[in-house]
Amino acid sequence: MNYESLENWKAMKSKKVVSLKYIVVSRSKVKFYLLTALFYILLCFTSNQLKAQSISLDSVLSLIKEQNPMLKTYQHRAKAMNAYVTGSKSLMAPEVGGGLWMFPYRRQDYGMMDDTRQVMVSVSQTFTNPVKLKANQQYLSSRAGIEEANERVVYNQLRAQAKGAYYTWMVLAQKRKVLVKSEEILELMLKVVRVRYPHNQEKLANIYKAEGRLHEVKNMQLMNDNGIEQQRTLLLQLMNVSPSANFTIDTVTTTFAPATIDTVLLSASRSDLKQLDRTISSMRLNQSLEKAQTRPDFNINFSHMISMGQGMPNQFMLLGMVTIPIAPWSAKMYKANTKAMDYEVESMKAERLAIMNEVQGMTTRMLSEINTLKKQLDNYEQRIIPALQKNYKTLMLAYEENREELPMVIDGWETLNMTRLQYLDTKQKYYEMIVSYEREIEK
Repeated sequence: MNYESLENWKAMKSKKVVSLKYIVVSRSKVKFYLLTALFYILLCFTSNQLKAQSISLDSVLSLIKEQNPMLKTYQHRAKAMNAYVTGSKSLMAPEVGGGLWMFPYRRQDYGMMDDTRQVMVSVSQTFTNPVKLKANQQYLSSRAGIEEANERVVYNQLRAQAKGAYYTWMVLAQKRKVLVKSEEILELMLKVVRVRYPHNQEKLANIYKAEGRLHEVKNMQLMNDNGIEQQRTLLLQLMNVSPSANFTIDTVTTTFAPATIDTVLLSASRSDLKQLDRTISSMRLNQSLEKAQTRPDFNINFSHMISMGQGMPNQFMLLGMVTIPIAPWSAKMYKANTKAMDYEVESMKAERLAIMNEVQGMTTRMLSEINTLKKQLDNYEQRIIPALQKNYKTLMLAYEENREELPMVIDGWETLNMTRLQYLDTKQKYYEMIVSYEREIEK
């Protein structure tokens, strides 16, 4: 091999080494890029999971209806009542017995009959009157309906709590925006005052006043955030969700349309009235069950006697028995129970009428207050807040032109800020009244 070919061989070998190194480096870069991309994907996925989920009011109410343990209590009770119904027409268990029958203490000789001792085997079955069984089945079926109505009553209360917490959270979120804006403006005022003070254009007392107002706003923010956390905890409790769940509420636009209150609407919507109706119906069925106790029950008994000795034949006995519940000493109980149930039914009817009268008067007063609060909100939005905004802007403009003192500007801003907070307090009362009204008519 000559020198030239040797150099060519070295060059080719160096190129192969370089290419191999390039392949190894390129593969490592690909792995690095893949791992980096995978990391960013996982990071994005995690950030999306950690992001608070926005949930609507309808979703909250749906979760309460599905997961609240208090509602499940009544659901299981209704299922238990339905389970009782399946065995309501069952008969009493048969009775089987055996023993010695006409067994003498001493064995005696009766001539041709060597032994008169006998052993008896007995079978007895009681047949409950079919009218009683049917009345019992109908009564047990009605008790399941009462539990379902009770569930509806409790759900209406839980729904009202959830709506109240949801609307309160919404108003507190709006308050938070107002307080954050107030903090920003006070911080800006404080910066301006600190810049103007070295040039004798501002007083030291005004700096302290601005600082005090700023810390007051921060305290209000702490109280407001605590209120939001309380409403969040209440909703989590009602939905039976883990306290660590991260969620926020959706924007709510409440449109209130009052309904015409009459007895027909109340009877169709109020769950407590339905519960009373079903209780009255169940009481009537229980009364029928008591009256059915006057029907007789039947019993059949068959006994077979086996002789112990010769010359004595085997014997049997077949008896039929019937109860006599109309006897005076036993009929008193049925009559007393039936009469007591009549009084209980009349009591529930009076309670139902009292509830309807109370609800009609209460909803009328609520509608009047709701209309008043709505007018107040309109006045805040259309007249009071716009006028105070103009007042604040005028004072701020005069302060910029050195024609007004800072305390007047702060007072003007505080008046506007407190009026906005009063507006939100009125809005919260408005929502609370709507929730109370819808709870009464169960809308």
